[in-house]
Amino acid sequence: MTKEPVVFVVDDDESMRRALQRTITSAGWEVQTYASGMIFLDAFDPKQAGCVVLDLRMPQMSGLDVQEQLITHNATIPVIFITAFGEVPVAVQAMKTGAVDFIEKPFSSQQLLTCIARAIASDAEARLRQDERSEIDKRLASLTAREREVLDFVTAGATTKEIALQLGIQPRTVEIHRHHVMQKMQVRSAVELVRLLSTSPRPNACAQHRTPEARFIQPSKKPS
Repeated sequence: MTKEPVVFVVDDDESMRRALQRTITSAGWEVQTYASGMIFLDAFDPKQAGCVVLDLRMPQMSGLDVQEQLITHNATIPVIFITAFGEVPVAVQAMKTGAVDFIEKPFSSQQLLTCIARAIASDAEARLRQDERSEIDKRLASLTAREREVLDFVTAGATTKEIALQLGIQPRTVEIHRHHVMQKMQVRSAVELVRLLSTSPRPNACAQHRTPEARFIQPSKKPS
């Protein structure tokens, strides 16, 4: 796996693979080519950034079959379908299941490169969001069970006294837990905490402690 994005070209036509490789390489991207979907899937590392340029019509395993396998294995890499047939129902199915583009042969080099640039940018953004969520999950995992409860109450807008009442502990103890939460989550205020967690949905533990008396604020048409 490389740090730079890779464009994976999957096409059973050797001349097309070579042409695509020349075009994509000329734009500065690394290219890996595969003669079949099965060979590609055997070699593919989901952690590798980039995109897949995938021929729709291939023997044994079609482009849609390859895409389905990627989805099954939670591989979120963007897929660009190319075909000489341009069947609308197939194109619609491909887009609905996650393809970022669908282009018909013959197509211009610029059209292909534009699609690839868009796909790689989309992949980079998605991986950045995933990294951010993973970092937040790591911080959450460092909290004790009690700290998680306090966190949920804080993000729901509860005061220290309300949290103490709901959890049956002293307000001073709540303040200590709250301080630890802020330290471990690497934030300085409840507002920052809410903003941070808005990108990482999770079950809210404070719901099981609520009573009616508690007052909480719920947060070209035609690559050559």
